[in-house]
Amino acid sequence: MRTKTLKKNKINVVTLGCSKNVYDSEVLMGQLRANNKEVVHEEEGNIVVINTCGFIANAKEESVNTILEYVQKKEEGVVDKVFVTGCLSERYKPDLEEEIPDVDKYFGTTELPGLLKALGADYKHELIGERLTTTPKNYAYLKIAEGCDRPCSFCAIPLMRGKHKSTPIEDLIVEAEKLAADGVKELVLIAQDLTYYGLDLYKERRLADLLKELVKVEGIEWIRLHYAFPTGFPMDVLNVMKEEPKVCNYIDIPLQHIADPVLKSMRRGTTKAKTTKLLKEFRQAVPEMAIRTTLIVGYPGETQEDFETLRDWVKEMRFERLGCFTYSHEENTHAYSLEDDVPEEVKMERANKIMEIQSQISWELNQEKIGQEFKIVVDRKEGNYFVGRTEFDSPDVDNEVLIDASKHYLKTGDFATVKIYEAEDFDLYGDVV
Repeated sequence: MRTKTLKKNKINVVTLGCSKNVYDSEVLMGQLRANNKEVVHEEEGNIVVINTCGFIANAKEESVNTILEYVQKKEEGVVDKVFVTGCLSERYKPDLEEEIPDVDKYFGTTELPGLLKALGADYKHELIGERLTTTPKNYAYLKIAEGCDRPCSFCAIPLMRGKHKSTPIEDLIVEAEKLAADGVKELVLIAQDLTYYGLDLYKERRLADLLKELVKVEGIEWIRLHYAFPTGFPMDVLNVMKEEPKVCNYIDIPLQHIADPVLKSMRRGTTKAKTTKLLKEFRQAVPEMAIRTTLIVGYPGETQEDFETLRDWVKEMRFERLGCFTYSHEENTHAYSLEDDVPEEVKMERANKIMEIQSQISWELNQEKIGQEFKIVVDRKEGNYFVGRTEFDSPDVDNEVLIDASKHYLKTGDFATVKIYEAEDFDLYGDVV
């Protein structure tokens, strides 16, 4: 027994799901480190904390499988304790406690102090912005708000994350300064809904004001916007994007669909005409902007005609970046009362069709880049290539620029000017100028 009690605990944090979860894991790890705990991210450790995702069916399945995998390791004596936190745990805690009782304890998305206590640590309120980042050292996520007030019919996020709650500007500046001091050069701003930022705290939308303060942080070279909502978009943000070279000409604005009957049932608060007008205004204000969106096909009641409206609109809009998902029927959402009537194979067929169109658009847009020069940041080395991105590309989801490592030497986090000599659907090849 003695050897067991002498063993020093090592806490392994396993992160599933979106960038908001990555951020939450980093905050947890920062708190643990401040409590002098040994903590690692997705490596070996005798105590495991799984930060789960509960958004759609695939993500839930992955989360459950990961929990079962570590419960099995606990039974085998490879790990001593397993704790589960995050969205799945928030949404299904009673069911999980019944179905997988061998987990030591389940915690919701707002129970960080309780989780820390279970890990033998105290929650330190004074740790504004103290995180143990898990991304490559050159970029980090900056979560500017939690939760969402939107009534979208298909979405379970408000169930798991609660109402929209903005983080004060001054706290975000402190956090950005700490990240910059650690060598971070690119901030990826995330929230369930960036466009709502500030309404709860300041009684007005303050995203543009936040950007004006963040560009003053020394060491930060790029600031990128993720997850804007089309209704009530604060147009003053476009002025800041145009005037401030640090704010990337890039926006991630999930539009979900464009056929009016589907938008109405989704409770998106907009129409095809309004959305198209908004995107045209984006492109007029910032002509070089890369617009990224995500779409859902197979929503209850989506007819062939609705899908064709979406398909034709994707061809017309020529988005620089686009992802397409099949609808997932989620309990306790407004759409759950509707019949999930689009067969799975039809959903897949429609998603594939959209992505084929997008692949062709991306290829055509990339061909235009051949012979042009772009500023890139280097994220990593992979095989014989350094892999970088332009300001028009977000980590993990967008196009990458590959630079032959036998001809050029670069380091992670370096910025370089690259001339493109070859282009595929989603990859560019370039030489350092």
